[in-house]
Amino acid sequence: MKILVVGNGAREHAIVHALGSEEPAHELHAAPGNPGMAAQAELHPVDANDGRAVAALARSLGVDLVVVGPEAPLVAGVADAVREAGLPVFGPSAEAARLEGSKAFAKDVMAAANVPTAMAHVCTTVEQVAEALDAFGAPYVVKDDGLAAGKGVVVTSDREVALEHAREALAARGDEGQVVVEEYLDGPEVSLFCLCDGATVVPMVPAQDFKRVGDDDAGPNTGGMGAYTPLDWAPSGLVAEVVDRIAQPTVDEMARRGTPFSGVLYVGLALTSRGTRVVEFNARFGDPEIQTVLARLRTPLSGVLLAAATGRLDAIEPLRWSDDAVVNVVVASAGYPEAPRKGDAITGIEAAQALDGVHVLHAGTARSDDGGLRSAGGRVLSVVARGADLAAARAAAYRGVALIGLDGSHHRSDIALKAERGEVTVPPAGV
Repeated sequence: MKILVVGNGAREHAIVHALGSEEPAHELHAAPGNPGMAAQAELHPVDANDGRAVAALARSLGVDLVVVGPEAPLVAGVADAVREAGLPVFGPSAEAARLEGSKAFAKDVMAAANVPTAMAHVCTTVEQVAEALDAFGAPYVVKDDGLAAGKGVVVTSDREVALEHAREALAARGDEGQVVVEEYLDGPEVSLFCLCDGATVVPMVPAQDFKRVGDDDAGPNTGGMGAYTPLDWAPSGLVAEVVDRIAQPTVDEMARRGTPFSGVLYVGLALTSRGTRVVEFNARFGDPEIQTVLARLRTPLSGVLLAAATGRLDAIEPLRWSDDAVVNVVVASAGYPEAPRKGDAITGIEAAQALDGVHVLHAGTARSDDGGLRSAGGRVLSVVARGADLAAARAAAYRGVALIGLDGSHHRSDIALKAERGEVTVPPAGV
């Protein structure tokens, strides 16, 4: 197949890496891509958010499939433009991507589909936010209604911090500004990616990510500092429950509204003392979780994505998975997440990838004028490692991280540590 992957982050590199490992080999293209993808795909300097430009590139290349990776192009309608050009595309329409683009819209869909989620108030003024915070009590959860690159959520026990986040979010969006204030959900969080073709839902394996910047979940939220799979501590029937009670009803409701959802429905969950609850929906694969999930996938990814794009998911064989554990540790630049520093030299990637079971995915990287590799964003690299169990995968991942050179960089040292120790538990019902 000839495939175009749209985006330039570690999520898109993970997709290219998975597609590039298949036999027979595909002809891969990426727009705009990043230096890491260049080893397996031809890069094209096209704005990922420009639907007409992406569609024109896809037509000129004569591709069989377009895969739109990030949320911003999806919300901007890039998948719509490609579909209008008559090409198969993996990714929802702009209307359907509102499940991620608007927290308020997602809550409305969940209510109509009777999907279990946190109680919430949609607020358009600071006064309404204050009332909602007092109604729910601490810890306070405040979410920007629009896209915020994974950093639009504040969870805090400080009421003033919650109010200030709401003020900033409302001010940034002017007259259209609104925020969602939610009840706090206890229990561990889980990410489950569900492949959809507008009618059929095919789940992948669950993973868990780490959103806070520091060990022991200290510091501000980030786009994600690491992830792992499998989740041996999760209830055995979790995936079936999520499909039956959450993903399929949501896809059915979207179809009923005339906006069928085709692509990946990212279901962010909390396993609470009152049962499974949706924390959020996203309309694309989650980064850093998908880096671990794809490393376990044994079914060729290309056929699965094409089936979703062409309405044929009901005809595919059950997905096959490796029993290996996979851990992803994100290497972030100095100053991330508040003020990421760019332009620092990166070394050691080849040495890390020489380790057994380790590969490195690029996120915020770029080539300098002299051809050297430099940091170009907050989250710079994902060091992904496979092992027979979590202990082996963690050890390999951190050996890889230790070989990476990036001045001022930082990473969490506790990715999957509690799971390795058997310390992750689901609250008993009714407690």
